[in-house]
Amino acid sequence: MTQPDSPDSSRRELTVRAVILGILITIVFTAANVYFGLKAGLTFSTSIPAAVISMAVLKAMRGSTIQENNIVQTVASAAGTLSAIIFVLPGLVIVGFWTGFPFWISATICATGGILGVMYTIPLRRALVTDSDLPYPEGVACAEVLKVGAGNTPAADGAAAVESSGAGLRAVVWGSIVSAVFFVIVQTRIFASSVTYYFRVGSDRAGTTGFDFGLSFALFAIGHLVGLWVGIAMLLGAAIGWAWAVPYFTHLHWTAGDAAVVAQAGWSNYVRFIGAGAIGVAAVWTLAKLVRPLLNGLAGAMRASRARDSGTLGELPRTEHDIPIGQVGVISLACLIPIGYLLWHFAVNTGLGDVAWTLVIGGVTFVVLLSFVVSAVTGYMAGLIGSSNSPLSGIGILVVVVVALLLVVGVKPSLPPTADRALVGFALFLTSVVFAVASIANNNLQDLKTGQLVDATPALQQWALVIGVLAGAVVIPPVLDLLQNTYGFLGAPGVDPSRALPAPQAGLIAALAQGVITGDVPWDMISLGAGIGVAIILLDEVLALTRKGPRLPPLAVGLGIYLPTSTTLMVVVGALVGAWFDRRAGRRPVDEATATRQLGVLLASGLIVGESLLAVVFAALVGFSGKDSPIALVGASFRVPAIFVGGVVFVASIAVLYRWITHMGRSEAAS
Repeated sequence: MTQPDSPDSSRRELTVRAVILGILITIVFTAANVYFGLKAGLTFSTSIPAAVISMAVLKAMRGSTIQENNIVQTVASAAGTLSAIIFVLPGLVIVGFWTGFPFWISATICATGGILGVMYTIPLRRALVTDSDLPYPEGVACAEVLKVGAGNTPAADGAAAVESSGAGLRAVVWGSIVSAVFFVIVQTRIFASSVTYYFRVGSDRAGTTGFDFGLSFALFAIGHLVGLWVGIAMLLGAAIGWAWAVPYFTHLHWTAGDAAVVAQAGWSNYVRFIGAGAIGVAAVWTLAKLVRPLLNGLAGAMRASRARDSGTLGELPRTEHDIPIGQVGVISLACLIPIGYLLWHFAVNTGLGDVAWTLVIGGVTFVVLLSFVVSAVTGYMAGLIGSSNSPLSGIGILVVVVVALLLVVGVKPSLPPTADRALVGFALFLTSVVFAVASIANNNLQDLKTGQLVDATPALQQWALVIGVLAGAVVIPPVLDLLQNTYGFLGAPGVDPSRALPAPQAGLIAALAQGVITGDVPWDMISLGAGIGVAIILLDEVLALTRKGPRLPPLAVGLGIYLPTSTTLMVVVGALVGAWFDRRAGRRPVDEATATRQLGVLLASGLIVGESLLAVVFAALVGFSGKDSPIALVGASFRVPAIFVGGVVFVASIAVLYRWITHMGRSEAAS
């Protein structure tokens, strides 16, 4: 007899139509994400938009299931997150090493690094998903969207009533509509995209500071989902960065000019490195705390492998059916062969042939070891604050610094001074491979969390992740080539600065590689950030001694320092409002409180869906039109009224939406 939790051969999950639909969505989302990331320095998670599109398409076909829709979003999200490779790979063009993106080399970096990221998430799944209380805000939100679309009722309480009735779907739909409409009006410039104010602190040779308060429903919703203490920790980080560090360093290194320009330069040149140091220390601490659950995860993978070999896999629950650990090892080794060849090819063709084998052996070893480390760290960060807000570029900064230092110590002494440029290129090349691993691990654990919540089979989802990686690897190089030929990247040789895409992370990482190789890097800022990180860790451990008391997740504090205020402040507001909403709902009877909180999660999911979908459309529109604001209706002179009107509408919309779902939660509990 079939076990209750064993795979059901009649259940649609990894189907041909799901894979095809996922790949089609991938092509669109990856292209949009590549452009958006190079233009704005941000990429967005494509899981929820892909899930919504999948449900709309497959609903018209016979026999679609929630697990099949989950496969579609898994394929699409894997390729979407792989587009984060743009935070490193364009650096090779910026430093003048490449003039374009060789298809097979670029695609192989993306494919091999991405597949390694999938393989590394298999043992990490148990440690960071199954046996973890991390919130995984986007993974949970995506699961809620899938449940509402399928009409599932997995719980016998107020939450089940929400999911089985039309209330949950209405919350998602209206949240999507409100955020989408607001986003469109922002693009017309009738509503401002942010409330921005920069100023001098004091009078004589004063420092500067300020804030950029992004009016984004998606960021607000992320705050609601991550919870109060992550929001508070990010607020502390933002205060360290902008209430102390920016004014202090802009005073210490005083320059004349516009306050906004000076403040942003101070943040970019000094404070971001402090944030990178804090993130680095927090990442090491996080990894140290994960050693035990990681070992337990590996032991679980070995148990599942032994069960498969003995023919008793069916006795394990579906949620334990990963790709066999033996296959994981073989696939990982297979990925290392082309990686080793690429490193050798790069070294030989850039004048580093005398140390080529040293670079290959050291590089492959570095990929094996550090990729697993960054997979665990980025997976943890994604679980803490979501994939879209995880500071992948901060990880890229740390990786390129480590790579460059190893090259300086181990290789540079045996080479002539003229080899510095080639070493910079090799550092960026090797970092791009590790970064591809990290970018996939950053998002895949979100997908696996979604799969856990919708009773998906991990092994099938992991194969879907591999398919998504391969699809993205094919799409990314030609899109990068197109953008390079059309616009170019700021700082690259011969590029028109007025047209060039900023590519901020790639520029910063390229500058760091050059700085370390040539001996010019701000170690004082990184060390200061590391000291702040240690202090936050100690404070958090003291707070941990109190049961159910406040916490200050060190990584979240580092994020608050590192990320721009246009991202952090609205997340903080969302966390505070969401905590107030949940606490207020908790004063109601149990069924009503549960239903209301569930509706709050679904509303937040809808807010993410609407803005994300429109961001894809608008990014494509910008790319095709060649205009930064193709639907603008007013000019810069309308900026002040736009701030007032947009801010009032934003606040009023939040108040109306929360009041509406509170009333709906009461109705659902009474029915």
